Amino acid sequence: MRTLDSRRRAYGAGRKAELLAAWWLRLKGYRILAHGLRLPVGEIDLIARRGSCLAFVEVKRRATSLAALEAVTPRQRRRILRAAEAWLARRPDLAGLDLRFDALLLVPGQRPRHLPDAWRP
Repeated sequence: MRTLDSRRRAYGAGRKAELLAAWWLRLKGYRILAHGLRLPVGEIDLIARRGSCLAFVEVKRRATSLAALEAVTPRQRRRILRAAEAWLARRPDLAGLDLRFDALLLVPGQRPRHLPDAWRP
């Protein structure tokens, strides 16, 4: 079982990874609409928009790209989908946009790796 201190460190590292990912997406022309969104049905690391595309982005920081990609589990994808649906219900102005689920992988010593349309619900 993880201690409270280790959970706090992990949370802090995750928030830093999300901030780095947000900057990376901004450099690629995205506008960040939400960051660290937590809803009763799930959470979304980043919601970004570029043109008519609305991306729900899961950020993973791991030792390798493969480990980061494998960390986006089917259960987590379902929670992200539920959170996206709940968020969109509050934002009818965005209903007509093309929706996408992306992953952004962070590996120490490497450039961030953005995987557009990483999965479909």
